[in-house]
Amino acid sequence: MYYLSQIEDTVRIPPYSFEDPLEDVAIEQLNEKYNGAFDKSLGLLVNVSEILDIGDGNIIMGDGASYHKVIFSAIFFKPELHEIIYGEVMEIADFGAFIRIGPMDGLVHVSQVTDDYINYDAKRGALLGKESKKSLEEGNLVKARIVAVSLKGDSTKEAKIGLTMRQNGLGRLEWIEEAKNKNKKK
Repeated sequence: MYYLSQIEDTVRIPPYSFEDPLEDVAIEQLNEKYNGAFDKSLGLLVNVSEILDIGDGNIIMGDGASYHKVIFSAIFFKPELHEIIYGEVMEIADFGAFIRIGPMDGLVHVSQVTDDYINYDAKRGALLGKESKKSLEEGNLVKARIVAVSLKGDSTKEAKIGLTMRQNGLGRLEWIEEAKNKNKKK
């Protein structure tokens, strides 16, 4: 889920940017500093969107840049337990599929793809249902539910997001559409 938060910090405005609009330079500097930053309680900072307040600048001897206290709005992505998300299959492995959900990846273990027994086809790079013949491959769009979230560590590489597609209305988007059409015919 995406959240909008207010943060207070100090931003450094380099001397070569003094002629440019202060707020534009401040947003640019804050995005350079914070985009991709990960906080366990807030999530992943995606974008500094707006300067809400900017104070007068102070110049520190020997630096030449001005330092301004700022309050700014930032957009964070933090996966929430039981949230339903849309994503794209980025990689298939013998143990499951990695799904890109916003700026992070989650894992659908083979036991959570469908109710069917799943085989891994290494040549195709696909997960195949034994009875249903359903396939899941890189590039497929899916709808899944977050069933486990572990935001330990200081980076998204250490974050673990577990997903399931075994519930009604979840799975590869084509599977969901087929199920809807089948129900309409009844």
